[in-house]
Amino acid sequence: MQVSSLNEVKIYSLSCGKSLPEWLSDRKKRALQKKDVDVRRRIELIQDFEMPTVCTTIKVSKDGQYILATGTYKPRVRCYDSYQLSLKFERCLDSEVVTFDILSDDYSKIVFLHNDRYIEFHSQQGFYYKTRIPKFGRDFSYHYPSCDLYFVGASSEVYRLNLEQGRYLNPLQTDAAENNVCDINSVHGLFATGTIEGRVECWDPRTRNRVGLLDCALSSVTADSEINSLPTISSLKFNGALTMAVGTSTGQGKIFTSLEPEHDINDVCLYPNSGMLFTGNETPKMGIYYIPVLGPAPRWCSFLDNLTEELEENPESTVYDDYKFVTQKDLENLGLTHLIGSPFLRAYMHGFFMDIRLYHKVKLMVNPFAYEEYRKDKIRQKIEETRAQRVQLKKLPKVNKELALKLIEEEEEKQKSTWKKKVKSLPNILTDDRFKVMFENPDFQVDEESEEFRLLNPLVSKISEKRKKKLRLLEQQELHEQEEEEEPEGKPSDADSSESSDDEKDWVEEVRKQRRLIHQEEKMKRQEQVKEDQQTVLKPQFYEIKAGEEFRSFKDSATKQKLMNKTLEDRLKLEAKNGTLNVSDTTVGSKQLTFMLKRSEQQKKQQEAEKLHRQERKKLRRSASHLKSRHKQGRPFH
Repeated sequence: MQVSSLNEVKIYSLSCGKSLPEWLSDRKKRALQKKDVDVRRRIELIQDFEMPTVCTTIKVSKDGQYILATGTYKPRVRCYDSYQLSLKFERCLDSEVVTFDILSDDYSKIVFLHNDRYIEFHSQQGFYYKTRIPKFGRDFSYHYPSCDLYFVGASSEVYRLNLEQGRYLNPLQTDAAENNVCDINSVHGLFATGTIEGRVECWDPRTRNRVGLLDCALSSVTADSEINSLPTISSLKFNGALTMAVGTSTGQGKIFTSLEPEHDINDVCLYPNSGMLFTGNETPKMGIYYIPVLGPAPRWCSFLDNLTEELEENPESTVYDDYKFVTQKDLENLGLTHLIGSPFLRAYMHGFFMDIRLYHKVKLMVNPFAYEEYRKDKIRQKIEETRAQRVQLKKLPKVNKELALKLIEEEEEKQKSTWKKKVKSLPNILTDDRFKVMFENPDFQVDEESEEFRLLNPLVSKISEKRKKKLRLLEQQELHEQEEEEEPEGKPSDADSSESSDDEKDWVEEVRKQRRLIHQEEKMKRQEQVKEDQQTVLKPQFYEIKAGEEFRSFKDSATKQKLMNKTLEDRLKLEAKNGTLNVSDTTVGSKQLTFMLKRSEQQKKQQEAEKLHRQERKKLRRSASHLKSRHKQGRPFH
């Protein structure tokens, strides 16, 4: 049994602990109870009080004997007998249940509202009848005098289904866009519905007219409340003839106590005339809670009163009050690493629990001067508090100290100026997080020797000398404070503020001076480069010609470069003149270009030799054929 307390209201959780599978045999269950301490100490008030996956709604019959719950998966309804503390029956449904109501004193008449707009009626034997409503429903109530079912949902109309006549009646037209919940007073029969606009409309079923309107959203919002959206009515319940409770989606109202289970809650049901609660959660196990302040325990579990009274008479201190949580580093500092694995240390999460008395003894032995250190810390705090009232020194960053000092001086000048009130104050770069890296990262250090910096800041040399003096003074003051822990008497920050600023002529002269210096530096660099070139000895470079190519001259590369610099038109004309390009018209009216590769000298000589060789072979063939013909004619050879 788990006990929690909020606002001095004790809540006993009767469903915590391990749950045993249904398929285990009784022999195995008894064996687990002997071995496992958690299983042996758990309280199973109702056997198999759970759903396969999720429980959506839960209700108790009017006679208090039966507890009905719906859930998934597959959609089903389970009925538990409180007198037998076990499951009575289970029925599977076609779709998930939004809500349901028990019309009879027991489970013989049940009405289910499904998420597919179907209304399903069940009798003691099982399924009886099914019908459908025009819009998706969210809640319904039963009016016993007229046998009417009132359905509210995603519509401004309240649908009425008469069970005696078996037909729908004219709906009630509300001023709301949608209705969330509804309830009927059991004393005088007043019908009330809660809207998404945060209003409660009350209707008289006899005249079918609205008799009252209550704006709960407007009255619930106060000056101290913080809400992000308009409160809608999420729950509604009558208590007697003159009392009604209204719940909003923003959770406003005075908290009596609260339940914090591990999983989300889908539905809550209070057992009549008792302090027992049932919850349907986003988990297979349904919750059972007992709050003695709300009322006594039900008749079928009256032993809970005796059990809770014994727990209150003999209060047990929390286990963690007598133990100290320590980490691995704490054990190393105390020299207790050798106790890991022993009964003196209990492993928990990223550390260990140890007895608080042992912890205090060891700490006193390890650090006997703890009180002296505590006394010194207190004295140091007092000194720092008094030092804060004195004049504070300027603490400059490690990077760009001169720039920071310049910004500080400009800020002081702005504060002393007479036009401070007229000019809008701008954010300080030193305190702006966007420029923090500029005074922390060494990569952002300003290079004062660069050409750009010297031209943009020609007078920086004179001003920087003054700031460097201030920097040296500030550093000496900081060192003196660290050594003697007293404030130094240094030169005031505005000692040089009386000096006159440079005029325009000095500015121009300084710019010219900086330019002359830059030109001289560039000239010196060029002279040094010329000297280095003269000292270097040029070595001959050799080039290798590829196989199959011949070297002609370096002029070919020059001509090729000139040819590449010409336009495409000029190159085409030149190639056509040399005979390497042929332009002709095609049959479809377009142009056709034919390119011929240039031949080298060696290829030309080889082609000429082949041509001469073919001519000589032709001459030999002609002379041989001539001799053969003369031989056939019988002519003599000469």
